[in-house]
Amino acid sequence: MYSKTMPTGFPKNFLWGGATAANQVEGGWNVDGKGLTTAEVVQKATDRKVMSMNEVTKESVQAAIDDQTDKLYPKRRGADFYHHYKEDIKLFAEMGFKVYRLSLAWARIFPKGDETEPNEAGLKFYDNVFAECHKYGIEPLVTISHYEMPLNLTLTNNGWASRKTIADFTRYTEVLFKRYKGVVKYWLTFNEINASTWGFTGTGAIDSDLSLHDQMQLRYQALHHEFVASAIAVKQCHEIDPEAQIGSMLARMQTYANTPNPADVRAAQLQDQLNLFFTDVQVRGEYPEYMNRYFAENGIELTMAAGDEQLLAEGKVDYLSFSYYMVDCKINPNAVRTKKISFL
Repeated sequence: MYSKTMPTGFPKNFLWGGATAANQVEGGWNVDGKGLTTAEVVQKATDRKVMSMNEVTKESVQAAIDDQTDKLYPKRRGADFYHHYKEDIKLFAEMGFKVYRLSLAWARIFPKGDETEPNEAGLKFYDNVFAECHKYGIEPLVTISHYEMPLNLTLTNNGWASRKTIADFTRYTEVLFKRYKGVVKYWLTFNEINASTWGFTGTGAIDSDLSLHDQMQLRYQALHHEFVASAIAVKQCHEIDPEAQIGSMLARMQTYANTPNPADVRAAQLQDQLNLFFTDVQVRGEYPEYMNRYFAENGIELTMAAGDEQLLAEGKVDYLSFSYYMVDCKINPNAVRTKKISFL
């Protein structure tokens, strides 16, 4: 029902805008000192019905390194935002954008990921991008890592599977918060952090030669390292720029039971928990008990360093964001079902 006291539109300070990812739009994959990223060694799909982003092997990565073209690797060229950002941001302004969510290319700032000093040309590029946004009154909302870690960290650490990657990431985040203090008010640590349970795209770790159980063991361990790195980054951000906010981001899929059968209801509940667990950790600062139970039931044992739990508790995010994709219906295949009876 309508009431004069009820709001009739978006509030004046509502941030309406759009989003891109560096690996999707920037291009400029081999200019101004940028290093190769994990996104740029994934071949384009030959069948759009098949999701191949995580089907990466040591051999396919080496073949990509040897190939110095972008013919098979479309994320190397993107939409050439690197050379056309002024035109693109002007178009965003004409569309009425108040916020532009973009990600930074980690390897544009730390080409190999493990350097002690950043690449000034990469930082300068984002100086210019942010200045162009502010020129039109557009607030940049920046994702720090969006599926494009420096490939060298895959080759040396097997990506997030190694705890050593935490230090490389937090060296990168410290540089960002200091460089863009007062320029960027809103940050996200990882895009769709739950993607790490899907494999290479999120973890940067090659695990195609492992059994399904060992894959999930590696992916949840890699995810733990990302949680710790995110918590450290939150603390860094709050200390360096207290006016800024830093959040988490989830690929959200809502699951419903396909029938009232309690087994189906429970299967849907579990599927939802497996989706929501990531932001539970980042928002609440601890692993929820339902995931500790899930790990125990599935033989997954996380290795935690002393102080990890305290870091998670101290590094809780300021806000929660998500991309809402779809709904799904769940049936427990092991459920006992009674025969349907029809009365005439």
